[in-house]
Amino acid sequence: MKASARNKLPGIITDIKRDGLMAQIELKVGDNHIVAMITAEACDEMGLKVGGRATALIKSTSVMIVTT
Repeated sequence: MKASARNKLPGIITDIKRDGLMAQIELKVGDNHIVAMITAEACDEMGLKVGGRATALIKSTSVMIVTT
């Protein structure tokens, strides 16, 4: 697969929550978690399962950093 996005974060799917036409996918990347909303149809077509491997591709024109 080729993609123009340069921020590729491989991880493990830790949770999938379906709600109608949408699916919320939680991906553990190292010590962090990323949550993405995709269509339930895309989730099915990709065969996403808890415990499976997936990569988050992030392409954004704005990223905010805050201190804690």
